[in-house]
Amino acid sequence: MSEQTAQEGTAGIRRVVVVGAGMAGVQTAVALRERGFAGDVTVIGAEPHQPYDRPPLSKAVLLGKAEDSAFDLDFDALGVDLRLGCEVLGARPADHELDTEAGPVPYDVLVLATGAEPVTLPGTEGVPGVHLLRTLDDAERLRPVLARQHDIVVVGAGWIGAEFATAAREAGCAVTVVEAADRPLAGVLPAEVAAPMARWYADSGAELRTGARVERVEPGAVVLADGTRLPAGAVVVGIGARPATGWLTGSGIELGASGEVVTDARLRASAPDVYAVGDCASFPSARYGERLLVHHWDNALQGPRAVAAGILGETTAVYDPVPYFWSEQFGRFVQYAGHHAAADRLVWRGDPAGPAWTVCWLRGDRLVALLAVGRPRDLAQGRKLIEAGRPLDARALADPGRPLKDATTG
Repeated sequence: MSEQTAQEGTAGIRRVVVVGAGMAGVQTAVALRERGFAGDVTVIGAEPHQPYDRPPLSKAVLLGKAEDSAFDLDFDALGVDLRLGCEVLGARPADHELDTEAGPVPYDVLVLATGAEPVTLPGTEGVPGVHLLRTLDDAERLRPVLARQHDIVVVGAGWIGAEFATAAREAGCAVTVVEAADRPLAGVLPAEVAAPMARWYADSGAELRTGARVERVEPGAVVLADGTRLPAGAVVVGIGARPATGWLTGSGIELGASGEVVTDARLRASAPDVYAVGDCASFPSARYGERLLVHHWDNALQGPRAVAAGILGETTAVYDPVPYFWSEQFGRFVQYAGHHAAADRLVWRGDPAGPAWTVCWLRGDRLVALLAVGRPRDLAQGRKLIEAGRPLDARALADPGRPLKDATTG
């Protein structure tokens, strides 16, 4: 888009205010400047730290291999007014103003990019030794815990629980993971896919207890509902996250069942001149025929481009990505693309007892999602096939020695 076209498309827009200084918020500011927006851009962040990337927190930062994961960006050179350590208290769309602890902030366009906040374990407020892992401060508090090689209990065998358990084992800690469901990743993967992943815990020396509900957490111990008492020098809670949108209550901006900002296909919220992007927003997917709420890094990277295009008047900019994420756990690189809820067939590529395998989900003869363990080429090719909607031969798809792209039939 030329600078002249950008300026013409934003003639009435002088001030864009972005709430949230994570990946989604920062990339929105970057995308606006890349597209030639010459007005004021303000990014407001609640944390005092320079904006940073979150994935390294459960890896390099946690293990002391990196001090932080700050974005390599010169905000002054970008002409971005970065306001850190500033809590936003509310929004008044009718007045085109935000309420912050530093006073009101007017806007012409508002972008909500506040991300998600971890779900806490009831009854653990104020109990010493209980941790979450979402922010840089969380990682810094946990780093000495790992260095002292405490006995650690992880509550929740989801993605973050597995990643933290991996780091804790690498640091030499004794790790027990307790999960209320009958398998790890119960909320996101079917039983037959999660089953081989459960074995990874024991292979790494971590103990996985499924069907285990926490009764209470005491200083130095986790007590399960069956009376089992697990010694715990530290407890790390990883039982999910929810959109950080509580401050929008009463604003008139529509929120969904999970508390997320409800947007249209161009990431516009229900109030005029308000957009939402990243972990705090859901969007309608024509590809999958349902509304998606995606709590993953790639969504926070890709969505801002659609937001910037919308602000600049590019009305054809519809956001309907193939969701993608990755996880590094127990010596394995796990990647997922798509959305398998509407699939009617599951096809395996390779032996799930081995080090590398893939699961493909089909709807009819179209690939809608895949999970690749140690097979990045499958993931890259599969993601393109999902985007293209090409028909596939399921028998050819099941041959792990055959490139996935060669399974197309038309």
